[in-house]
Amino acid sequence: MARHELVAEVWRSGFLESVHHGSVIALRDGQEAFRVGEPEVPIFPRSCNKPLQALAMLRQGLPLDGELLALTCASHSGEDFHIAGVRRILAGAGVDVAMLQCTPGLPIGEAALHAYLAAGGTANPLHMNCSGKHAAMLATCVINGWTTDSYRDPDHPLQEAIRDTVADLADEPVAAVGVDGCGAPVFGISLVGLARAFARLATAAPGTLERRVADAMRDHPEYVGGTGRDVTTLMHGFPGLVAKDGAEAVYAVGLPDGHGLAVKIADGNPRARSVVMAAALHRIGVEVPPDMLSSPVLGHGEPVGAIRPAPVLSSP
Repeated sequence: MARHELVAEVWRSGFLESVHHGSVIALRDGQEAFRVGEPEVPIFPRSCNKPLQALAMLRQGLPLDGELLALTCASHSGEDFHIAGVRRILAGAGVDVAMLQCTPGLPIGEAALHAYLAAGGTANPLHMNCSGKHAAMLATCVINGWTTDSYRDPDHPLQEAIRDTVADLADEPVAAVGVDGCGAPVFGISLVGLARAFARLATAAPGTLERRVADAMRDHPEYVGGTGRDVTTLMHGFPGLVAKDGAEAVYAVGLPDGHGLAVKIADGNPRARSVVMAAALHRIGVEVPPDMLSSPVLGHGEPVGAIRPAPVLSSP
């Protein structure tokens, strides 16, 4: 069990109401720039693994690029253009939507959810935020002649290839194998390994598959998240940055200057995740707008306080 440290404070009306503990790591060219907590302890990166999963599929011949490759890396909001993109991935591989095995879900974008429910929509695999990844998994199976009915099995050739790629990019062995929220395997690595992997994506040379993943995410951040999502805003705001959010309050960032950063909030509450990452970026010298270094706490719909990074994340 990691020894997490205090990384965020929740202030309401001048009163310290709650706190969040976690771990943070920042690397530069593979060397530690700073740490908080115990980032070498393995975690499940959850959806932060998706760019690594996408890379594994490219290595196995997946022909996607651009916005559809970004959608493969996505925890999408379920907006119309996301759903259309998933259908394009499936159609390109000659795969029926009924073959998706991700857990039935609803759009996670607020506006998309309201519109979908108002139209009478119900939970289904297509609208689940991982459907882009699952569509690409099916496409990769078709290309390689692998069975599609068991593509979520950890012993399936697809998942073995993904496991090998995760270990390769993280430069450490997979510490644990679990079942992710979408039903696909999730491979555990440390925050250090996660930061190392994202740095490698962000600094990859032109023409490499790693660069192809990074450029797809950079060029189409709206496909990686969606309207109003912090991961999309972050990539829009900092050219060259590659970022992915994950469940249970995990966040990973790679920068073209060689930095890789990873955050895990111990209690899994995502509300402090983006503030902590912004503070970590600020600490390594990135000019982060002040409004990213706090998140409003509301009372009767009006700001009455803020979620702020803890002093440990202040620049030394």
